[in-house]
Amino acid sequence: MLASPAESAEEGLSYFTNALIEDKYDGIRAQAHCSGGEVRIFSRTRDEITESFPELPDALAGLPLDVILDGEIVAWNYADNVAPPSSAAFDDEGRQDAGATGRALPFSVLQQRLGRKKVSDELMQQVPVAYVVFDVIYYAGELLLDRPLQERGEILDMLLAAERTHHGGMEPGRKARKEQSRLRFESEEDLKAAASVIRAPVSRASSAQELDTLFEAAQARGNEGLMIKDPESPYTPGRRGKSWLKLKRELATLDVVVTAAEYGHGKRIGVLSDYTFAVRDGDRLMNIGKAYSGLTDAEIAEMTKWFLEHTLEDQGFRRIVEPKIVLEVAFNNMMRSDRHESGYALRFPRIVRLRPDKSPEEVDTIERAREIYEKQGQ
Repeated sequence: MLASPAESAEEGLSYFTNALIEDKYDGIRAQAHCSGGEVRIFSRTRDEITESFPELPDALAGLPLDVILDGEIVAWNYADNVAPPSSAAFDDEGRQDAGATGRALPFSVLQQRLGRKKVSDELMQQVPVAYVVFDVIYYAGELLLDRPLQERGEILDMLLAAERTHHGGMEPGRKARKEQSRLRFESEEDLKAAASVIRAPVSRASSAQELDTLFEAAQARGNEGLMIKDPESPYTPGRRGKSWLKLKRELATLDVVVTAAEYGHGKRIGVLSDYTFAVRDGDRLMNIGKAYSGLTDAEIAEMTKWFLEHTLEDQGFRRIVEPKIVLEVAFNNMMRSDRHESGYALRFPRIVRLRPDKSPEEVDTIERAREIYEKQGQ
């Protein structure tokens, strides 16, 4: 199930009242399919990613009956003594810790774990993960898609609080992995912290003021923003409706200059709508991101004409263009990246507006980008 963006707290509560509120975690969406002691984990694109997170199956195994859970895999700092409200964590023996401590880490940390078929012991220690569960869509032989969210939440709470079973004993492969884990980590506490299943804390809000307060608290915990959910909503896979909303606010904006333009997809296949942009480092331009949303169709058509007339290098699908067009770009966070020569990349960038009032010499500098990155870390 997908969420639609909400521009403000007021809009977030305009579709339904007495909303259920969760933190929006900056990880990867994942379903956990648990059956007969076997656990398989799938990404939103339906790729199996179990091998990328070998510590999670042990934390999930032993759930009563067969279940499919929906949640977010996040890099997790277990040493940080911060407890989300009303949270609970469960280790791989089914033990429950009320008031689970720790906090999610930025997506850039989790990236080190993505796309790997083999994960080293050292990497698992350097980048521990947690599975933050917020929904259950199959339980006890029944698909729960048509059940209201509030009822699914009650089933999830009961399910995670139940005593774990091991369906006739731990299978040899999992047992071997568990024994290896005991060798990897120095203590039982470290072993438990290797991976936890955390129930996503749920709050309620019925006013924009309450929602703003929860938003500020979520950001103080290092999370992206809030999820606002209709307690009566069914689970509708693959559709982006108004039953689930996501409320985020940009970290900052940068004035940048376009250095390359690419043809778009779908209805934008014939226009140059994807723009690579740069900040200034002295007399040099250093690319820092790419954005394709925010401009109107009329503005994109006008920009396409300009870019075609001011192409420095035609690469077919992509054109290097004269660095003259200045944009204001907003983004949710910034991370270190080798993708761009600036050494940074913007996460969820969007074009706020064209800046014809600014010259390329007036765009923001690499020092400004570094300042934003360091402030974000603090």
